[in-house]
Amino acid sequence: MQQDPNASLVGTEYEVEVGPVAHGGHCVARTESGRVLFVRHTLPGERVVARVTEGEETSRFLRADAVEILEPSKDRVEAPCPFSGPGKCGGCDWQHVKPGAQRRFKGEVVAEQLKRLAGLTPEEAGWDGTVVPAEGDKLPAGQVPAWRTRVQYAIDAEGHAGLRKHRSHEVQVIDRCLIAAPEVTELGVEKREWPQIASVEAIASTGSTDRQVVLTPKPGGRLPIVELDKPVSVLRVGEKDQQIHRVHGRPFVRERAADRTWRVSEGGFWQVHPKAADTLVQAVMQGLMPRKGDMALDLYCGVGLFAGALGERVGEKGAVLGIESSKRAVEDARHNLRDLDRVRVEHGKVESVLPRTGIDKADVVVLDPPRAGAGKQTVRHLASLGARRIAYVACDPAALARDLGYFAEAGYRPVTLRVFDLFPMTHHVECVAILKPTGNRV
Repeated sequence: MQQDPNASLVGTEYEVEVGPVAHGGHCVARTESGRVLFVRHTLPGERVVARVTEGEETSRFLRADAVEILEPSKDRVEAPCPFSGPGKCGGCDWQHVKPGAQRRFKGEVVAEQLKRLAGLTPEEAGWDGTVVPAEGDKLPAGQVPAWRTRVQYAIDAEGHAGLRKHRSHEVQVIDRCLIAAPEVTELGVEKREWPQIASVEAIASTGSTDRQVVLTPKPGGRLPIVELDKPVSVLRVGEKDQQIHRVHGRPFVRERAADRTWRVSEGGFWQVHPKAADTLVQAVMQGLMPRKGDMALDLYCGVGLFAGALGERVGEKGAVLGIESSKRAVEDARHNLRDLDRVRVEHGKVESVLPRTGIDKADVVVLDPPRAGAGKQTVRHLASLGARRIAYVACDPAALARDLGYFAEAGYRPVTLRVFDLFPMTHHVECVAILKPTGNRV
């Protein structure tokens, strides 16, 4: 009897020996027939029973969960969170892994992406191979840093708050998220019901007492009266325009970093880990070494974090141009940096605005692109400006590696790379690469 090539393999179980960790929070394994499995909730070297969660007979690879651990790794611990595990919350990838091993595996992923996509060894990238935890995050096995200052809760059909399951719209109802910052937990979002609401984003600022919730009603849904356990501003996402509107309280939160206070409006982007902004500013400034009188660029500048740090350092005879695609973030950046007349912030996409500025030379550049990276066109344009140093901040090692390959073609190479574990218990890392011209720029 001929097999249906489109037949689902979901639920099929394989006993496998687990191979290396891969980008995305899973490990690679192969069945006896050689079929590739991407397996979550396991570790390299373990022997497990893997149950398929996605895939068909003709799929190039299958996704699976380790549902039974036959031979555990020495790096395994019991997951501290009761909502972590196969078929449960998809927010954390590595609850079952000792903290030091988490950082080691993240380092292996970064090294693999550098080699595969940029053709660089760690040594050639100027990296010692370490992944550095944020201050205060180096905890014993079994303890979880409470670091996430912004949590997006999904609401189920009964109005209960939870988090999405991995690669699913299903909601895992929770009574507490262990990685949520204490100031988020104190709001008590999980304790109450949210009728007619699709999602609740809870935000607790760093360096101020500001707290905010952003509510997204279901189609046709009405806002409830919001009574949480701490004072909080309330915003809502409009059903028709999908814009964020103030309901009551401040439409912004005040963040503190790099010796300045930053206004971040209407749920706008800010680093999620409370130590991240200062950590990244320090790494970027140490790498760029800006000088008085420099012309500097801050691309994808958000509310102006790096532009502000550059503006302080280039002095009155220097200049900083920031470019940001979010109109609201540009308004915030101009407000935040209004005391630095040498800083200008333009609204629009980097690839469109930068060529229109007429700037043909820059001394130092920092770019912090979205997860997809900057891309070949923008990289080539930046290389043509002749900066003596470029700082590339990346939340995705694959995008970073691809763009480093483009920079190499355009005559720039990394001289230092630092990797920070600013997302404990997940597979994510933050990287800061400092690039210099090779002398072979095209």
